[in-house]
Amino acid sequence: MGPYKIDEVSKASGLTKRTIRYYEELGLMPPPSRTDGGMRLYTQEHIDRLKQIVNARDILGSSLQEIQAFVAIREELQDYKKAYGQTVDKAEKRRQLEKTRPMIEKQLQMLDEKLEKMTQFRRDIGQIYQRVCIALDQEHTPNEGV
Repeated sequence: MGPYKIDEVSKASGLTKRTIRYYEELGLMPPPSRTDGGMRLYTQEHIDRLKQIVNARDILGSSLQEIQAFVAIREELQDYKKAYGQTVDKAEKRRQLEKTRPMIEKQLQMLDEKLEKMTQFRRDIGQIYQRVCIALDQEHTPNEGV
């Protein structure tokens, strides 16, 4: 389907029109085509990309800089995927797969770093929670001998 106007993309992605234009300006997504009057015309690929960005931001708590790196790797992987599908030679297919491995490893490393930070943050909050529970239990324990 498509093309989509920015209002439709905004509704589909859950982002404001201003944020969509900002992400475009940052290079997080390719610029859309435009009408003769200059109105942006988006594709389903734009909407899908914006949803990926929102997921990276919301689920992973990623900064825009981290999202840019993540998106760049994803784009490169997509290019390799297209080339791989068009290649018949087994040796060439293997070379293409070998080129993708470091990119996927980079994405996994980024995710592992996020998970480690989240795990440490969870540990810290859990320790604070335990201290509060212990303090509350001690407050409510009746004094013996009084």
